[in-house]
Amino acid sequence: MKVLFTKTAIVLLGIGTLMSSCGKRQQSGKTGITYNDKKTGGYERFRQTHPSPGPGLVPIEGGTFVMGGSADQDVTYDYNNVRLRVTVASFYMDETEVANQDWLDYLHWINITYTADHRLYYDALPDTLVWRSPLSYNEPYVDNYLRHPAYQDYPVVGVSWDQVQEYCSWRTDRVNENILRQRGNLVSWNDLSGKGKNAKPVTATTKEPFNTDVYLNGQYTGQGIDGKKMLPDLSPNAKVTNGANGKAGKVPVRPVRLEDGILKQAYRLPTEAEWEYAALSLIGNTQFENINDGKVYPWNGLGVRSAKRATRGLILANFKRGIGDNAGVGGYLNDKADITAPVRSYPPNDFGLYNMAGNVNEWVEDTYRQTSYGEIDAFNPFRGNEFTNKRLADASKGLYAKDKYGKPIKDASRSKKKMKYDELIAYQQAQSDSAKAASLKNPLDGSKPFNPDKRGYSDTVNTTLYGTTTLVNDHSKVYKGGSWNDLAFWLNPATRRFMNEDDASAEVGFRCAMTLVGAPEINPNGKPHYSVKNAKPFKAH
Repeated sequence: MKVLFTKTAIVLLGIGTLMSSCGKRQQSGKTGITYNDKKTGGYERFRQTHPSPGPGLVPIEGGTFVMGGSADQDVTYDYNNVRLRVTVASFYMDETEVANQDWLDYLHWINITYTADHRLYYDALPDTLVWRSPLSYNEPYVDNYLRHPAYQDYPVVGVSWDQVQEYCSWRTDRVNENILRQRGNLVSWNDLSGKGKNAKPVTATTKEPFNTDVYLNGQYTGQGIDGKKMLPDLSPNAKVTNGANGKAGKVPVRPVRLEDGILKQAYRLPTEAEWEYAALSLIGNTQFENINDGKVYPWNGLGVRSAKRATRGLILANFKRGIGDNAGVGGYLNDKADITAPVRSYPPNDFGLYNMAGNVNEWVEDTYRQTSYGEIDAFNPFRGNEFTNKRLADASKGLYAKDKYGKPIKDASRSKKKMKYDELIAYQQAQSDSAKAASLKNPLDGSKPFNPDKRGYSDTVNTTLYGTTTLVNDHSKVYKGGSWNDLAFWLNPATRRFMNEDDASAEVGFRCAMTLVGAPEINPNGKPHYSVKNAKPFKAH
């Protein structure tokens, strides 16, 4: 079957559009077995498609570029921009920085979901004290910047890298939950609240909030959870169960699976390479695989002012023009901002991304190393992998162990490859006893737990001086982009700084990214392609 491409990809709307509706059912090209037919075993095949981005995201078509190549000077003498040609896979990225209103939505959900959990709410609060300075009168920002409606579309600041990780996890679950409730795969919002026309209040079998991983593992289902439009289960072993209203259904149904292509990938921070590639946006200067002109900033030219007739002379980003000049002269402010500016201020770059230079610096996923550029892989470069596995509560049934918030508990990976089944069962049984789990060695090498850091930064034997003689350690995370309080040098996408993952600043915010699965080409229109023929159906003689 030909792969279906669209510029803005099509969302899979239901089982009728997922499965082939042709008169003749598709067959496996390797076994000849008919797909989507309960009589032949219920093998399911769905239309292959480019998934659409989640809310707030725009597609970024990947490609090769010289990481660190746009840096034309090193005024800090850090020597941390070793140029390296790399390839970034296509991905999705937030069109704007995450705003105060977005973070207030997050806080509101915590407040209504875990009313009595004051620690969870407190831990999610941004540190508004980042605005305080002994020799500046910034106290009004301490009180107003996060919550006053005048700042609701300004970028959230005072959030640590650790807090951002929790926000990304929350956003993933809320987006996927909303998709399933709107589709009817979960109980609708109206029925859940007991309000609205024909709404019927429901009582769920669990009070745990929706979690994407738990749902995909089949552990978030049952009376008061399942919706009225569950997908048909074509497995010959499937059984009819009670419907959404407690009445016996007519056909076996099941929750959505990853194979259905309905749920979105996880929201996350962009890697440093993704962020720099997206900020530079050389796609606007590319024709037939030739880059006609490089960039120093996310826009063309060597200056920081607009050259267009209607906006000639206007500053193109929110930054500090010079020492003591955060806004310009009263009566004709140069960048129209003194601190941060609304997240849709200033022209977007050629990928359609706003404020990839200035306004606020932005956290990225990477752990900082001064010479990262010279020591990373050439495809999807990233430093900071800490491989984890979801802990199993019952290895024989594949059930995840969950924390008190209904999230899967994750443990450091114990192996660099798939364990044998007996090894997995033995390890899971040992985990129930903390003493045994602590003493259990890697079954594959009989020594240290597996660690992906090949360069020895996470040496488990000698860690006496590491992180003591230097501020750089595994908790140092990269931020990029320049801010309202930075000079123009930091607007260059190749510049990089670091801060401890639990620290925060009035000059650092973030935006999210999402992995794009499938073919990397975003817009194939008008470009040459090889024709792809359908497989010939098998006929038994």
